[in-house]
Amino acid sequence: MSLKDKKILLAISGSIAAYKAAVLTRLFIKEGAEVRVLMTPAATQFISPLTLSTLSKHSVYSEIIDNEAWNNHVELGLWADVMLVAPATATTISKMANANCDNIVTAVYLSAKCPVFFAPAMDRDMWLHPANQKNIETLIGYGNKLIDVEDGELASGLTGKGRMAEPEHIVETLNFFFQQSEDLKGKTVLITAGPTYESIDPVRFIGNRSSGKMGMALAEACARRNADVKLILGPSQLNSSDNRINIIRVQSGQEMYEQAKILHQDCDVAIFAAAVADYKVKHIADEKIKKADDSMSIELVKNIDIALSLGKEKREGQIHIGFALETQNEESNAKKKLIKKNFDLVVLNSLKDKGAGFGGNTNKVTLFHKSEEKTEFDLKSKNEVAEDIVNTLVEIYL
Repeated sequence: MSLKDKKILLAISGSIAAYKAAVLTRLFIKEGAEVRVLMTPAATQFISPLTLSTLSKHSVYSEIIDNEAWNNHVELGLWADVMLVAPATATTISKMANANCDNIVTAVYLSAKCPVFFAPAMDRDMWLHPANQKNIETLIGYGNKLIDVEDGELASGLTGKGRMAEPEHIVETLNFFFQQSEDLKGKTVLITAGPTYESIDPVRFIGNRSSGKMGMALAEACARRNADVKLILGPSQLNSSDNRINIIRVQSGQEMYEQAKILHQDCDVAIFAAAVADYKVKHIADEKIKKADDSMSIELVKNIDIALSLGKEKREGQIHIGFALETQNEESNAKKKLIKKNFDLVVLNSLKDKGAGFGGNTNKVTLFHKSEEKTEFDLKSKNEVAEDIVNTLVEIYL
């Protein structure tokens, strides 16, 4: 059983669907999990804390300020293997999305270092309201996992989407999640991410708008599946709390190449997600260049192509995945990269697609396989895109 010995933090908010929490608790315990329960004050109006305490065999926390809860809200967030908010009302979803920390559920959520799932429950029109959908998109963008609502009769008497997923379906979802967590166990994954900054002088540089978010999402997706991840990250403010990710920070393309060359020989999978500057300055000034004439010329030389170079050293059984950010002849250019750089998979995204490209929290990609297969995906959060890429890696190549 995938949930055996797992530590599950079940957070309940104020919905009529709260009664399902009793069934969820029993199912988790039957699977061999240890369950701790949190409740918003409103949730206690729908189901008794005593009931859940009896079923879980642990105290239930429903107030952020009491002798135990105040001292434990951080510890609980660190204790859990997974946090599940079920039911998640529109109010709780809004508070989670906006860091509104006024109850024990949101306090623990903001402290949690584990994966977080949320199972919404609300009336049909509340579910469909743009404000609610935006909050859900925000939560997904932060890396939280949505357990989608189901279609059926609602408490209002209406019929439609909004019912919380049935407890059995939620248990299946978590079982599948923990089964996946072994997919890359024993594998070493090398990832390059972010921009590179090519110095002009001690003050100025040539760079690009890459944020490194896609590479970080890939690193965390691989780490969740127990890979040993080496992330070579260009200039970026990004960080990760996952200790399975070893972040090596670099500035220039040459520095990134030198680190990648060292780590490449021992990796099972290499994912080249960095936006390495194509050119660098031939002669870097030792001092800041002073403004003088109306124009200035800087001689550029070609930067090293990390993926191309390491593609020539690729050994049998090693998997290489590359990225192609294009603005024209997208498919043709992606296929050329697949062959030229000895990739097994190329991830194409176009700056013409709204929501794709640098800086944002979403991306829209098409995967081109070495076998000439092609897989297209809708616009998704970068965390979801990372999961799609890793799923494809596992299913086809490992």
